[in-house]
Amino acid sequence: MFIPKHFEIKNKDIIYDFIERFSFATLFSQHKGEPYATHLPMILNKDESALYGHFARTNGQWKDAEDQQVLVVFQGPHCYISPSWYETAKAVPTWNYVAVHLYGKMEILEDDKAIFDSLNDLVNKYENPGSPYNLGAIEPSFIEGMNKGIVAFKIIITKIEAKAKLSQNHPLERQKLIIEQLEKTSNQENIQVASLMRKNLQN
Repeated sequence: MFIPKHFEIKNKDIIYDFIERFSFATLFSQHKGEPYATHLPMILNKDESALYGHFARTNGQWKDAEDQQVLVVFQGPHCYISPSWYETAKAVPTWNYVAVHLYGKMEILEDDKAIFDSLNDLVNKYENPGSPYNLGAIEPSFIEGMNKGIVAFKIIITKIEAKAKLSQNHPLERQKLIIEQLEKTSNQENIQVASLMRKNLQN
């Protein structure tokens, strides 16, 4: 990923927090000699510097992704930035966004426990507190049948690239003007970008 110096995120805690917040990712690998992508949620294990997830078994990407250098892209909020918001007409439009690219080696986990854990981690993360749903309480025969349709995997992270393009290359007063305009809209992407820009100014 092309990252000008003023857009680079180096703090690993910030990067990991971003991954956990925007955990629905795109996984790229070579499949049958061509680039191939699958969209899926990922679970980050900070202690292992690893990502966990699972494919549908009928998705052939898993068959040749093992031991490849794969790319996982996490996309955060993004929005159009109008030059009409600036204090000058001598400007062009741009796009603000945050993205993280992780590279790593994939390992296929075929045992039933790994498959169950892959699903259970998602349940534990995304079910609302107090939800009555409990994957462990489901009839074992159903779980066994479900396991046959899933392939779990682990990606050991070998490289991280993180970028926050939030108008840091513009003067401070212009950044404030952009934030004000974004906060006036009802678009949630705009509001999230404004929040990230405001937080960036405070750091």
